[in-house]
Amino acid sequence: MDFIEDLRVVDGPVLWFAWTAGAAGLVYLLLLGGRPAARAAAGSKAGPRRLAFLLPPAAAILAAAALLAGAHWALIYVFSVFPGELPPEVLAWSLPAVAALLLWLVRLWDTWRSTGAARAPGRNGRRRPARTTAVSTAALFGVVLLSAVQINGYFGLNHTVSDLTGTALARIQPLEDGLKRAPGPSAAVGLSGWNPPADLPERGVLRRAGIPGAASGFASREAYVYLPPAYQAKPRPALPVLVLFAGQPGAPADWLTGGALRSRMDRYAAAHQGVAPVVVVVDPNGSAAGNTLCMDSLIARADTFLAEDVPAWINRTLDVDPNPKQWAAGGFSFGATCALQMVTRHPDVYSSALAFSSEQEPALAKEREKTVAASFGGDTEAFDRQTPLRLMREHRFEGHAIYFAAGERDPEFVGYLEVLSAAARAAGFTVDARLVPGAGHSWETGSAGLPAGLDFLASRWGIRQ
Repeated sequence: MDFIEDLRVVDGPVLWFAWTAGAAGLVYLLLLGGRPAARAAAGSKAGPRRLAFLLPPAAAILAAAALLAGAHWALIYVFSVFPGELPPEVLAWSLPAVAALLLWLVRLWDTWRSTGAARAPGRNGRRRPARTTAVSTAALFGVVLLSAVQINGYFGLNHTVSDLTGTALARIQPLEDGLKRAPGPSAAVGLSGWNPPADLPERGVLRRAGIPGAASGFASREAYVYLPPAYQAKPRPALPVLVLFAGQPGAPADWLTGGALRSRMDRYAAAHQGVAPVVVVVDPNGSAAGNTLCMDSLIARADTFLAEDVPAWINRTLDVDPNPKQWAAGGFSFGATCALQMVTRHPDVYSSALAFSSEQEPALAKEREKTVAASFGGDTEAFDRQTPLRLMREHRFEGHAIYFAAGERDPEFVGYLEVLSAAARAAGFTVDARLVPGAGHSWETGSAGLPAGLDFLASRWGIRQ
């Protein structure tokens, strides 16, 4: 069972099987799926059969492209499911699956229609359409599997079978009392005066915990807490804090799967004598499809939750450095936008930010007026004065820092990076902005960019290199 759970779904045997099944299925549906329709279209004197044979596959591909384009437009401009366009790679890999589905429907219809007309409903007459339908369905499954594997590979969210099934996440234990801060004054020593003991563990621990919305009334999903090896020492050092947010739609667990948080943090700690920040992955949305814009608005009091409830819970629950200069917010996509909001709206709580593929501003929909209407009842000024660009125009942020990153194959968000990083520099932030080679708008940007982001913050935190 462990072998199956650890099986990777983005490369190796699963990828090879998906390519084989997908290619074979697509060839079958393209070359054989249209034959009954081609015969009907060609007739005995209707012209070259080869031309008629090409009509169903060509029609299916064109129809699939039209359906995808229409669905994509509707999801963005009608239903406002996404505030921006889906990556071209995702749309391109969706096309084979939709075309295969259409060809399968054509094959299914023609097979049963022609068999029903040509044969009496005897036992032998039922076997052939059933067998043909089974083969066509297997071919469709192969193409859909290939599309799904490739789309998942682009986003980089699920790397193993256990990521897909959630079994690894289910094994994460609740935060126990032994890892919590003891009542009374903290026994943690200053990071500069702490030396690692000989029996320091090699790996950090991962736990889950609920964070109550005491001031905000906000109901969040469980948070995940990474405690580095140094946190398990006695005495503990007063460690810096990194509060992370995932993308939207999404969940805090996305930082564990797509972000490979534990392995990234363990490697960082191993290179720094067991020292790394305490990481708390927080939920600012309340559900997978929710979008609070990380603001206090008509939607929810998410800003109060992130700026008051979360820091209060961390300080009373964990042995960390309470100095805001040792605190940073970070995230990917929606989460990066949220991190920028925290460091510009609450620089007294979060001194720094890691912004991986940030939006230019919070958004519910492609059209800005829909976002303003849903969150502030159409009051554009109330919305504007909470956006990072507005705040960076009106305030100075000397002594604060932001690390920006975007995938080099993500032109829309590279453009946002350029606008935001220029505004941050002009506002007095210490800024570093980089592109992640080969990455698009995917978790590869957050995962691969995290080590450099941590290095950017290390000197501010006083972590020895």
